[in-house]
Amino acid sequence: MANYQVLITGANRGIGLEFTKQYAQDGWNVIACCRDPQSATALLALANTHPNIRTFSLDVTDFAKIDALALQLKNESIDVLINNAGVYPDSSLGDADENEWLDAFKINSIAPLKMASAFTSHIAKSTLKKIAVLSSKMGSLDDNTSGGSYIYRSTKTAVNMVMKSLSIDLKPYGIAVVTLHPGWVQTDMGGSNALINTQTSVSGLRNVITKLNSSNTGKFIAYDGKEIAW
Repeated sequence: MANYQVLITGANRGIGLEFTKQYAQDGWNVIACCRDPQSATALLALANTHPNIRTFSLDVTDFAKIDALALQLKNESIDVLINNAGVYPDSSLGDADENEWLDAFKINSIAPLKMASAFTSHIAKSTLKKIAVLSSKMGSLDDNTSGGSYIYRSTKTAVNMVMKSLSIDLKPYGIAVVTLHPGWVQTDMGGSNALINTQTSVSGLRNVITKLNSSNTGKFIAYDGKEIAW
């Protein structure tokens, strides 16, 4: 197998940690990013048993840090960029906090574009040339039958549009883009009542990423391979 490399944000827990684990076990070089790697005990334990994992401190709301990391890695190619970092603030009618909303937009909607633009050259010179973002079916206008969750829904709808535009703008570079729905997953965010575990979600998402190419770029795909209406 070729010596592929993946960069993952929010790699310290949940889906991001499982992506890190599965790619490392398959022999990929993994650039695992999170805000405070030194306190990320599960990630550090994984990195201690897999020398192909490197950990980096990265807060995706700090765009200067994103630029600094891109400069630090300027001589490296990145086959797959996975924008996984995200937040889910509670919000219902009458209590959607303005500052929480703005913070959520920066993390969920704006940071994935900043990551993509900062690392475009790294991805363009790789073998696979792929970008994925972890969105949610809750960002689908078509699927919204229950209302509520104003902050989370709107920020995921926004990143869906960002990635759709990105899929068009990056075609000249040969870079393919996919928006992912991981399912309802048993994580800190998804809760213990969720339907599937991280292993099931991530193995499915990796299959979707494997099948991603220039002919199917710009789609919204669930972990089970089904396309989701915007």
